Amino acid sequence: MTLTGLTASSGRTAPRGRPPGRRRGDPATWFLVLPALIPILILSVGPLLYGIVLAFTDAQSGRTRSTQWVGTLNFQDLLHDTLFWESFRIGLLWAVGVTVPQFVLALGLALLLNARLRMRWLARALAIIPWAMPEVVVGIMWRLIYNPDAGILNETLRDLHLGDGRDWLTGLATALPAVILVGVWAGMPQTTVALLAGLQNTPQELHEAAALDGAGAWRRFRTVTWPAIKPVALAISALNFIWNFNSFALVYVLTAGGPGGRTRLPMLFAYEEAFRYGQFGYAAAMGCVMVAVIAVLLAVHLAGRLKGGEET
Repeated sequence: MTLTGLTASSGRTAPRGRPPGRRRGDPATWFLVLPALIPILILSVGPLLYGIVLAFTDAQSGRTRSTQWVGTLNFQDLLHDTLFWESFRIGLLWAVGVTVPQFVLALGLALLLNARLRMRWLARALAIIPWAMPEVVVGIMWRLIYNPDAGILNETLRDLHLGDGRDWLTGLATALPAVILVGVWAGMPQTTVALLAGLQNTPQELHEAAALDGAGAWRRFRTVTWPAIKPVALAISALNFIWNFNSFALVYVLTAGGPGGRTRLPMLFAYEEAFRYGQFGYAAAMGCVMVAVIAVLLAVHLAGRLKGGEET
């Protein structure tokens, strides 16, 4: 009996050989990966590892000062640093306060841009304008809008007889909400584009079948649209939360952490410790704590995604 007959009679197929020239661990494949791998190692992994090592030292500014290994002393000091934990609380408020309305508004805008409207191409182009602007430019533009004397916002309020206006970015009660509004506006385009891509990948036949069954707009969204875009929505929401929690440039240009630390995010606090007070080791310890928090949040998010994938 031939090998083919034995294979057929046993109900198994003969194992396929690996194609020639594609051996596992072929050194030639590393030359194709290196152009993308080297910048990541130099610009991301290297500084991260150096920052972790720096967090266990008393490194400070000044060339003549020697650096000593202090172990976990910086992390012990962080546990009792009320200013850092206050900035951490503000960072969480900022991240949630920006991410949630950003997603809700972007979802509504994506649904609108996905509809069959006249001049839809123009509306889509206008919707991504904030995404094309650098954060520094966005911050300067909104500082002009919030200007207490000649800003557009206060001038509009005066014209509508809704008050004499106020200094939005220096008021203790208004600084954080004003900055959150800017963060929502600046981050909406990328969320809108991601959700719009998910909507366009939803089969139109499903909507038509649901409409024939008598389903209204809300029911079609809940049973057809949302299940189709849910993976994209969860992914972009997690990324937005991480990006917002690590924000620096936008808030720095708007308020520089003021007034009275009301908008001092963790990244701003670490920046001040390192480059204003020269405490590089202590600032590196803050960075390690923030990296650990983000890693935990990512692990929880990925675990939820994997569990949801197994259930489906």
